[in-house]
Amino acid sequence: MLFFIRQLYLWSYMRTKAIHKDKVNIITLGCSKNLVDSEVLSGQLKANHIDAVHENKKLDHNIVVINTCGFIGRAKEESINTILENVELKRKGKLEKVYVTGCLSERYKQNLEEEIPEVDAFFGTFELPALLNRLNADYKSELLGERGLATPSHYAFLKISEGCNRTCAFCAIPLMRGNHVSRPIEQLVDEAKRLVDNGVQEIMLIAQELTYYGLDIYKRRELPVLMDKLAQVKGLEWIRLHYAYPSKFPIEIIDVMKAHDNICNYLDMPVQHASNKILQAMRRQITREETEELIASIRQRIPEICLRTTLIAGFPGETQDDVEELKTFLQKVRFDRVGIFTYSHEEQTGAYNYVDDVREEVKEARAEEIMEVQQEISLEKNREKIGKVFKVLIDRKEAGKYLGRTEYDSVEVDNEVIISSNQPLTIGKFVKVKITEAYDYDLAGEVI
Repeated sequence: MLFFIRQLYLWSYMRTKAIHKDKVNIITLGCSKNLVDSEVLSGQLKANHIDAVHENKKLDHNIVVINTCGFIGRAKEESINTILENVELKRKGKLEKVYVTGCLSERYKQNLEEEIPEVDAFFGTFELPALLNRLNADYKSELLGERGLATPSHYAFLKISEGCNRTCAFCAIPLMRGNHVSRPIEQLVDEAKRLVDNGVQEIMLIAQELTYYGLDIYKRRELPVLMDKLAQVKGLEWIRLHYAYPSKFPIEIIDVMKAHDNICNYLDMPVQHASNKILQAMRRQITREETEELIASIRQRIPEICLRTTLIAGFPGETQDDVEELKTFLQKVRFDRVGIFTYSHEEQTGAYNYVDDVREEVKEARAEEIMEVQQEISLEKNREKIGKVFKVLIDRKEAGKYLGRTEYDSVEVDNEVIISSNQPLTIGKFVKVKITEAYDYDLAGEVI
């Protein structure tokens, strides 16, 4: 009798397990390039008839895949905390499996396996087939370029290359992503067409370094050619450029931008600093004077262009004089948008041999000091828009207001336009908006 009961229990358990359907929650940390990787994973899982969701709020999943960031200290801390939170959910029986992939896993896989053995498996940035295998899914090469979007359906990121050949002293990306590898133009155009067919209005070109595109497979910089081909995709309203390195910048990019109405007059060009001493220590291969000449040349071709940049505060050896030089530079060139990071001392990078001699609180204070300068510039530039009419893409509705962006604003990092409208507006569609108010980092307007 006891044997019969045990057999019945085993049969019941196996039957329950057999009919149990997995649901995978994909958590993405870090940059937009990571987000694209997560979207590719989602597309592969769905092609294998496995339910996959991004950042699941319902918490009805039984498996989690955490796509980590390992770029700087804070990002690594966030990634580790997220892993530990999900390991705790597994311990409480609320999750069956926890898998970790992405840059942190690529960089510190052995350490993580030793320190957090509760994770079921760790995978590097190029181990998608192995990850899929653990999820009982087959890697389908025919799905190249097909993704399960984690963004709203009207915009998407298009990763045009992987890795980086630059040798910036502060950057750990080549350690985690390898050397630069461009994707063929035809493949990118096909992917853009599929995205547009699925309702995408805006595509943001991303890479660790956009301007290097094509040097590996075409033996020349082919970003201008790629831009021209993408601009001819019917139904693609906006094309936006992110992460263009200023050194050896191919100015033809700006000429192609000027030639096509659907390429936004927008350029994200990280300069990192303005002190020649610090630029040299960073191995940026460009001087302040050359950067100023490049910006002048770009603005001469397209005076209305929006220029965004990122900066680093507290790099080893930075003094207050260097900070003052950076502030003077900002006041002179007047970027439209600025983001700033505090320096993170990363092992195996070129700068790791330097003495990290700027205290954390000083790094933070300098970052705030620099952003106070930019805040005034941003407000002045926004006030210049009052009374003007812009084409605005509606992103979402919150608290009774619609929020959208002009061609001069990228998603999440730039201005939003706060819109009051008596008539319902359609998310993902364009409207004409007259700007009525300006704030430090946002605008307000009315539909006309």
